[in-house]
Order: sequence, then structure tokens, then C-alpha cells
Amino acid sequence: MRHVDFAPLYRSTVGFDRLFSMLDNVSAPENGQTYPPYNIERTGENDYRITMAVAGFGEAELFIESRENVLTVKGEKADSETETSVEYLHRGIAGRSFERRFQLADHVEVRGASLKNGLLYVELQRVIPEAMKPRKIEIATAGNSNAKAIETEAA
Repeated sequence: MRHVDFAPLYRSTVGFDRLFSMLDNVSAPENGQTYPPYNIERTGENDYRITMAVAGFGEAELFIESRENVLTVKGEKADSETETSVEYLHRGIAGRSFERRFQLADHVEVRGASLKNGLLYVELQRVIPEAMKPRKIEIATAGNSNAKAIETEAA
């Protein structure tokens, strides 16, 4: 695996240190963690969905938290008494606890979550603040000095 040195970029940029740290973290392996499997889908221009296969987990056993651009999905299986009295000849359905973290971009918000047929759907949306949307700058002429200087363009 290649390691990218961002040190030269630190010297010539201001305020992008968080971006370089995120790139470093993305390139780091997750210790081979593959459970539970998931998809990340783009469902619209500013809409996304994470779909996780969480067969065997109920709503009470799943926890979703969004904090500081990190989405954390945890699944904690409660040990039941029937599990200990059963002798498995083959156990292919994983029912172990898990914790999966997703880095979210700025202005991406969790809109909701649902559980259907063993799949957990987490709906995300990028909400761009008005101050960051494109603005149309009107050019004032000598005869039209009272014209509006700035109009906001509906995006």
C-alpha cells in the first residue's frame, strides 16, 4: 500500500488540514472489517442512502448516531438463554455485535433511518447553506446606478 505525504501541501494551504487528515484516514485499512456488508448509493443530486445488511437485528438492537461529521451505526446483540442451550451443527448467520463508522462531508445531514426485510436504510442529504449558494452579481451602468448590486440565484 502506498503512503501519500501531504506535508508539501500543508506549507502552501491554509484551513485544509482537516481534509488531509480525512484523506489519511480513508486510506488506512479498517483492520479487514467486512461485517456487516453495506452499500452507499446516490439517490439524487444531493441525496444519499447507506444500506446495511443487518439480518437478525431488531430496531432495539441498532443504534445510529451522527456527531461531528461522523455517522456511527452500532448493532449489539443481546445474549438470550435459548442461544446457550442450542448446539449448532453449522452457524452461517452472523449475529455478532458490530460498529461501523462513516465520514460525512460538510453539510451532509442524516434525514432518517428505517429497517425493512433485514436491511437498514439510512437516508442522508447534503444541505447547502444560502451563504454558500451561487450568487448573480449585476453590473451597474452609469444610467442605472440604483439597480440592485446582488441578486441571489435560486439553485
